[in-house]
Amino acid sequence: MRIPRPLWNPYVAGVILGLGLLATFIVTGNGYGVTGATTLITASAAGHLAPSLVAPHTYFHGLFDAGLNRWIVWEVLGLSIGALLGSVLAGRFKFQIDGPTQAGRTLRLVLALIGGTAAGFGARLALGCTSGMGLSGSATLAAAGFLFLIGFFIAGAVFGQLTKGLWK
Repeated sequence: MRIPRPLWNPYVAGVILGLGLLATFIVTGNGYGVTGATTLITASAAGHLAPSLVAPHTYFHGLFDAGLNRWIVWEVLGLSIGALLGSVLAGRFKFQIDGPTQAGRTLRLVLALIGGTAAGFGARLALGCTSGMGLSGSATLAAAGFLFLIGFFIAGAVFGQLTKGLWK
């Protein structure tokens, strides 16, 4: 078995993340984001699977009509391929269900579903996910970006305290 490479220094990783964000602003005119892509993909899938349900809804139908050939979809595709390639090359790729060490597989999956649903709802409500609203918003010195990050960290701290017994 191959020994995994060490993780990056967080300061170096932060600088590279910032330079990547700057490059994304220069090349696309937009910052980082993921939620918009998943929303477009969901609307596209729903529109193809159940067009009669999507057609009467202005929001979903507009997203379905927008199609998938958008910068944010390509960004997420590149992000996914890059993450997969990076983890394989670093010897860190493996299939596993992560989560609290004291929780069984089913509870881990339930917590992941609840957390993912809450994060997705919050991202749509805030009109941006952690990367879109937090990183890109604060990089442009938008008050909403900083407010989002403050709320995100407070929610993480509260939920961390509520579930800390599962990690011991």
